Amino acid sequence: MSYTHLSYVERLTIADGQRQGLSMRAIARMLKRDPGSISRELGRNASPLSHGYDACGAHFHALARRGDARRGRRKLAPGTALFSTVADHLRQGWSPLQIAGRLRRMDASDRPGTVCHETIYGALYALPRGELRRELLSALRQGRQNRRPRSRGTDRRGFVTDDVKIAARPEDVAERLIPGHWEGDLIKGAANRSAVGTLVERTSRLVLLARMDALDADTTRCAFERTFDQIPASLRKTMTYDRGTEMARHADLTLNTGIKVYFADPYSPWQRGSNENANGLIRQYLPKGTDLSPFTQDELNDIAERLNNRPRKVLDFQTPNEVFQQLIASASTIGEGVALQH
Repeated sequence: MSYTHLSYVERLTIADGQRQGLSMRAIARMLKRDPGSISRELGRNASPLSHGYDACGAHFHALARRGDARRGRRKLAPGTALFSTVADHLRQGWSPLQIAGRLRRMDASDRPGTVCHETIYGALYALPRGELRRELLSALRQGRQNRRPRSRGTDRRGFVTDDVKIAARPEDVAERLIPGHWEGDLIKGAANRSAVGTLVERTSRLVLLARMDALDADTTRCAFERTFDQIPASLRKTMTYDRGTEMARHADLTLNTGIKVYFADPYSPWQRGSNENANGLIRQYLPKGTDLSPFTQDELNDIAERLNNRPRKVLDFQTPNEVFQQLIASASTIGEGVALQH
């Protein structure tokens, strides 16, 4: 069973039935509706000014009520105690982020409520034109009277140049026939305040986890460098990453490890499918909403070892560890052969 709101035509039928003196049950039979629906309609939308039921007025009031229900009441509206507190702090030079953070730290009995910084920005730019809007927007550090859409701003990922986009990656990487090509990512902890670096070798599906002390580019580079130090140089060819700013120091990572970093296209997770799949497996041990900062590198290594000792269908039910050890042996044999030739 599904419920649909009364249409304007149905309301015209109700008004006509009322004028003819029909009962609510008779009108309900005409419309194939429940008599209770007709009763509620007449109770809610009958107009006292027209001394009866007016279909046009009833339809207008019904649509207005539905619009109010969809919009809901603004959490941060002028005239509320929360808005007054936010406005006072803005006048003192506080940023919306500082205000939101401070409200969360206050005792529940002392604060007028909590609100995120994006809600503060939205409420300010939704204010009607006037002195209050000009005053509060001028208090922002940028002082813009209109909010510029992010898509029209400058590119905040200027480190992704043409030579490191996935289109420039060697074609043989996609075939997964040559080992030493990796995919990388970060999985975030509670409130995006902690993270763990994840690496997956594309041929063997071997998983490596890197403990992160912070989420900035320098920390990410150092964590991945420590992790790649465990890998033979012959198996450090490329890494495909998303466009997160934590990889802005990719050139230094390449210089220190020899691994060339390429960046997937925006909103294209399938270009790093092995890593996306591995992240789902890792979440069995590091669920979303978990604070990841307490985990030690040894604990992360244990999780990676569990995953790497699982037989995988894509590997003909060998484990990633078994396949990776075969790759290391093959790389050593090739290296010995090259050394003998010289």
